[in-house]
Amino acid sequence: MCGIVGYTGNRPCQEILLAGLERLEYRGYDSAGISLIANGGVDSVRAVGSPSKQLRAAMNGEPSIAVSGIGHTRWATHGRVTEENCHPHDDNSGRVHVVMNGIVENWTDLKQRLQARGATFSSQTDTEVVAHLIASFYDGDLVEAVRLAYNELRGHYAFVAMHADEPETLVGARHECPLVTGVGDGESFIASAIPAFLGDTRRIQLVEDGEIVAVTPEGARFLDSSGAAVEREVREVDWDVETAEKGGYDTFMLKEIHEQADAVAETVADRLAHGTVELGDIGIADDHLSGLRRVVIVACGTSYHAGLIGRYAIESWSRIPVEMDVASEFRYRDPVIDERDLVIGITQSGETADTLAAMRLARKKGAKVLAITNIMGSQATRDSDGVLFTRAGLEIGVAATKTFVAQVAAMYLFALKLAAVRDTLEREHFERLVSELRGLSHKVGELVESVDVPVRAMAKHWREAGFFLYLGRHAGLAVALEGALKLKEIAYVPTDAYAAGEMKHGPIALLDERTPVVCVATDSPVLDKVLSNISETRARGAHVLAVATEGNTEVAEHAEEVVYVPSTDWMFQPLLAVIPLQLLAYYIASEKGLNVDQPRNLAKTVTVE
Repeated sequence: MCGIVGYTGNRPCQEILLAGLERLEYRGYDSAGISLIANGGVDSVRAVGSPSKQLRAAMNGEPSIAVSGIGHTRWATHGRVTEENCHPHDDNSGRVHVVMNGIVENWTDLKQRLQARGATFSSQTDTEVVAHLIASFYDGDLVEAVRLAYNELRGHYAFVAMHADEPETLVGARHECPLVTGVGDGESFIASAIPAFLGDTRRIQLVEDGEIVAVTPEGARFLDSSGAAVEREVREVDWDVETAEKGGYDTFMLKEIHEQADAVAETVADRLAHGTVELGDIGIADDHLSGLRRVVIVACGTSYHAGLIGRYAIESWSRIPVEMDVASEFRYRDPVIDERDLVIGITQSGETADTLAAMRLARKKGAKVLAITNIMGSQATRDSDGVLFTRAGLEIGVAATKTFVAQVAAMYLFALKLAAVRDTLEREHFERLVSELRGLSHKVGELVESVDVPVRAMAKHWREAGFFLYLGRHAGLAVALEGALKLKEIAYVPTDAYAAGEMKHGPIALLDERTPVVCVATDSPVLDKVLSNISETRARGAHVLAVATEGNTEVAEHAEEVVYVPSTDWMFQPLLAVIPLQLLAYYIASEKGLNVDQPRNLAKTVTVE
């Protein structure tokens, strides 16, 4: 989500690093910084804000002569948005400097161990722990120190380290977060994304998971975590800047669909520790949560659908009644709200006018308000008592994809938090849910790859269909609503999404042999009911496209076409089931030659009523 860039070579690199960071601004940021090796030491400059404005303004001296350095744009996960928490981070000596993307899950254990050995910390970040850990292993060989540190870390991350005693060497390591090197003439680059150095070289080497790379002006040397050498070919990329920003994907939307595993991992990883849910200081005390009478969720569009899934999770796990309301209607019905209620406002941008108005009304009536948003410093963070941030990074495509799954993941977190403070789940069940949620990002990543080909074939076959009906029950209804919305938004196809049990009360009249019916039929306590509804649609000649759970053979007996999602707890299935429906809408729109990133008449953020 955030950005890394490093350079070592024969040119002064301050401007190279700044330009690289500016090219990564599209990924989102809240702060930025660079560290440069010069005159036997390291100079570091950090600033809250953008590389192009605040960071440049902070460099008010003479340009540095340094020819090696690292830079970073931060999107906060550990610690508030302050200069102290900006990257790069260093050890107590100031000789080791590190920039990192992602999350180190065991950072608190490592921090305690390092403190016991005398390390002192100046930030709230896990990245500073990595700097101290590398320093603790350093004995004149930065590559070996990084390798030893890498083997101590758990989580998903990519980082780059440098040491003042080895001014021509940058050492990177990757575990489930991107990292790539650039090959120049007497100079080398390392970054989290190719656009960072695309203006200087198009020759790259990919760093694979589990690998460590040592970068010098002469080139890059790759090794695995055991220290064994690894060969890595040099590739030539033929991209313009916009294509590079898309990571080689045809569109931002497709890229963001593929980033959903990262979005889920970033949102949940460090908040699930030792079998518990740790949300930090979200601004609403546990004793208030334990005494709630009711939860009310207000949201619009895709965020509303995320809230629907959250409603089922909260009620099932914490046994608190939940009311779901469209934010644009909430304030006009004189809602009955008081201090015994918690109102959750879900808004990706934190600037959605109707949701903000609903949140303000709830506070005026005495309720505590929790905002779930992706943007730090947004209006929602100021109009609420507490905030639970999603960590999806910047989303360019107008139609929400990765921000939706991050919102759903955040709702799962909050539902488990409520269950914990109210003690409404048996310990074994709670721990199993925590474990399943922790592993959900891996299943998302596998799913995006596995369903692409079959969904693309479906889209090609049904691209001319004039109407789609989407059906689901329980939390599957929210998935059906979101899938239908995506098809409307980007492919401009008329759709109707209905609770499957309500189909007989009207929508069944629309069905004939030309109608594709998309059914969410993942494993759940109501699957038998869904299968009965599917049979009713087929009896009217409709063609059923179903989303089912791996290992289930029954759904295929009721549907013409089935795509499968990985098995997990049934309450988590909706987060997975939406992904094939995102791809279905995407490929139908692509078959029609439409602009999926900027669909007509839509804006990314609705800031007016």
